[in-house]
Amino acid sequence: MIWQIFGTIKTPYLGNYAKGDEGQGLILLLNNTLKLLFVVGGIIMVFNLVFAAFQFLNSGGDPKNIETAWNKIWHSLIGLLIIVASFLIASIAGIIFFGDPTAILKPKIYSP
Repeated sequence: MIWQIFGTIKTPYLGNYAKGDEGQGLILLLNNTLKLLFVVGGIIMVFNLVFAAFQFLNSGGDPKNIETAWNKIWHSLIGLLIIVASFLIASIAGIIFFGDPTAILKPKIYSP
């Protein structure tokens, strides 16, 4: 009788994950962690690029400051290239080994 005072317990909404689209548990955690790291890396790259451009504009003709700004710009662009290349390599490997470009990026665990 006392449990009727508080209502019923409802199953939490799991979205598409309940349908088995993304896998469960550790795979889902690693997938979301990688997505977060790529987004954070992209945001850091954009801020670093903006600050390097600002440093370049305010260098006042000093060759050392200009060289430092160009190095930051190149490092930012190389970081972006590494992020994009990792997605490209994962897609190509997924096509070669599994026939699906999202096989590595969105792994599925099949259970009985």
